[in-house]
Amino acid sequence: MQFIQCTHEQHASAILDIFNDAIMNSTALYDYQPRKIESMVEWFKVKQKNNFPVIGAVDEDGHLLGFASYGAFRPHPAYKYTVEHSVYINQLYRGRGLGRILLEKLIIAATEQQYHTMIGAIDIQNQGSIILHERLGFSHSGTIKHAAFKFGHWLDLGFYQLILPTPLNPVDG
Repeated sequence: MQFIQCTHEQHASAILDIFNDAIMNSTALYDYQPRKIESMVEWFKVKQKNNFPVIGAVDEDGHLLGFASYGAFRPHPAYKYTVEHSVYINQLYRGRGLGRILLEKLIIAATEQQYHTMIGAIDIQNQGSIILHERLGFSHSGTIKHAAFKFGHWLDLGFYQLILPTPLNPVDG
């Protein structure tokens, strides 16, 4: 297995497949309809423009097994040291420790990029993701009850955060 920086040209379709599986079969994404391939153009543009990593795990044949990324937590300038991350694994490769490795790589990237807080928004029923985050030092910082409605019931959204030792000299503005 190798870890690479994903690109639109090589990985948009595989990332889209993983996204759409999560949309249709889980509460990992609070969307109803599968995304279209065109949506990946803007997704990658935003990642590239803001220097947000898209770390992929590929097998020896180059097939994408999973990916992880982060983006802006909120659009206001004072949130510039906070990112919200996500980790998605192809359904055939879940439960093998791949999510942990990808999240560890994201933590390293966020530290190198001088972010201070990483936020994971996790469906409260997703115990696997909650345990993973807690094992890597994330703490529960709150739950929004009935944040969404999907699959015929209300969903509670938990927020998990990790405080990083960076930046060394934060500044206003």
